[in-house]
Amino acid sequence: MAWITKPSATEKIERRAEPYLTDAMQAKLREEFMPRFETTKACILPALHLIQHEYGWVPKQAMLEIAECLEVAPAQVFDTATFYEEYWLHPKGKVLVSVCRSIACEMCGQCEITDAVRERLGIEVSETTDDGKFTLIELECIGACGGAPAILVGETLHENVTPQRVVEIIDEIDRELG
Repeated sequence: MAWITKPSATEKIERRAEPYLTDAMQAKLREEFMPRFETTKACILPALHLIQHEYGWVPKQAMLEIAECLEVAPAQVFDTATFYEEYWLHPKGKVLVSVCRSIACEMCGQCEITDAVRERLGIEVSETTDDGKFTLIELECIGACGGAPAILVGETLHENVTPQRVVEIIDEIDRELG
């Protein structure tokens, strides 16, 4: 198997004037997390969580700021953020539509559910609508096999969904968002 290289050494990182890792976040890292761990490297995950909780995703500028604050190599922060699927490396929509693709959901029509969402929103899996309202993802399992096929819309579980029902759910939320 060949190694897949990342162009991180030559990559241009967009920067905004104000930092993502605020003084308050840095203080929280120093006062609450750093004393609990033997090394500052162990604080990378909590730092990434702080950023993602605040902004909904983890910009590359924030990764550089985390590295500087924790005095670790930027590559360590980037590698951690790209290893774990829970970190968003690009902005996501206000509402996350998560379609379960476990074997139970697949056998009960998951592909048709994903297709209905893709068609209704005009996006592919892992994309966000142009208006920033919705992002579509697929998850390996959401633990609702008894109600397959199942989806999460935001944090609300919907079981035994049909393609028609998932479109209705999205339409309802779209109306609420305006």
